Amino acid sequence: MAVPPEVANGVNTVWALVVAFLIFFMQPGFALLESGQVRAKNVGNVLMKNMTDWTVGVLAYFVLGYGLSSVVASLTSGAALGTPFAYFSNPTGWVTWLVGAVFAMTAATIVSGAVAERMNFPAYVFVAVVMTAVVYPVTTGMTWDGGLLSIDGFVGEALGAGYLDFAGATVVHMLGGIAGLVGAKMVGPREGRFDDRGNSHAIPGHSMLLAVLGTLILAFGWYGFNVGTSAIYGPENELLGATLGRVALNTTMGMGAGAVAAMAVSSYRQGKPDPLWTANGLLAGLVAVTGAVPHVTWVGGVVLGGLAGALVLPTYRFVVDSLRIDDVCGVFAVHGMAGALGTALIPVFATGGFGTTQFVVQVVGVGVVALWAVVASAVTFGAADLLFGLRVSSEEEEAGLDESEHGVSVYPEFTGDASPEAPTVSADGGRVGGDGDD
Repeated sequence: MAVPPEVANGVNTVWALVVAFLIFFMQPGFALLESGQVRAKNVGNVLMKNMTDWTVGVLAYFVLGYGLSSVVASLTSGAALGTPFAYFSNPTGWVTWLVGAVFAMTAATIVSGAVAERMNFPAYVFVAVVMTAVVYPVTTGMTWDGGLLSIDGFVGEALGAGYLDFAGATVVHMLGGIAGLVGAKMVGPREGRFDDRGNSHAIPGHSMLLAVLGTLILAFGWYGFNVGTSAIYGPENELLGATLGRVALNTTMGMGAGAVAAMAVSSYRQGKPDPLWTANGLLAGLVAVTGAVPHVTWVGGVVLGGLAGALVLPTYRFVVDSLRIDDVCGVFAVHGMAGALGTALIPVFATGGFGTTQFVVQVVGVGVVALWAVVASAVTFGAADLLFGLRVSSEEEEAGLDESEHGVSVYPEFTGDASPEAPTVSADGGRVGGDGDD
């Protein structure tokens, strides 16, 4: 049943604001998740980077990023440019800007978990600015704003279908996961992470509690991320109850299947179910269904979430053991791999049945976004290295970034790392009290 247009518009506007607030609440979730997976001497630095993502990031996104997305859309589709920066003085566009801003902050924040405990803070600030002002907006311009990969874009038009990524499995999460992986490679591993033969040695973090609590906060905020991407009322002012229900169901089923699958894999590989790997699987399941939630059956939601959760630990081990990259919080396994997998497989579980053309578009789209993520992040980190130097000194790393970068101690009762009696959790996802590697 339709409602008056002014009612529908009002409800949708208030809903968009609530959604933005929910997604913003993911920021403390990321802060807790990452803080728990680093050593006590680096927690303040992680918190500082998370606050910087938001504060500096929203300014950069407002000044350049939001408008740049429209410019890219026009350039990659042939559409008229219009006035991409009209929102500067147009209050009716500010709610939409805010929703875009919280998505941009999520993409930027993902990077910090990969480069934790050794990256120079000024260099990180530079990366956060470029991610929110350029790297992320170009991606949205090619996709959601009607550019290259959309049905009206050069690639989408040539292939005969538009790229599907409902709430940002690749546009937000894979982008951040790949950027984090590239950054972790360029900044180099933490001291002691690998021996002379290239074998990995776990560096325990300091709090399973913070990591898991952060995971659950992220899961709560994800309902805003996914369900909130759908309006309450549609273009004919009709209630979108079925769409909202499907999105909510697939979001929930995906996180549940991801957690259970990761718990099973960790039990098989490590002998016991691992709490942090279960948490990582929950997040990977959410990432995998983020692009798919309105497009697939509930069975598809379960399978996509379960696949991502099952692969999160093996993917992490591949990154560490084969690529020799020190991705502290496993952001590529959770965000990069899961985002690519879930988005590419949307047509396999589509509510309307498998479509070959759509599958080709999905694979090409994942490849295009991944290529942009690699190139753009490599240039960004390279520029940061030239301007500021990517890495702190060995002495500063040993002392901890809290003291060397900020002159603070989050845990003043500690003189260095967490005391031997304190519960520990591997920074790369190992079990409490163990070394985390298998």
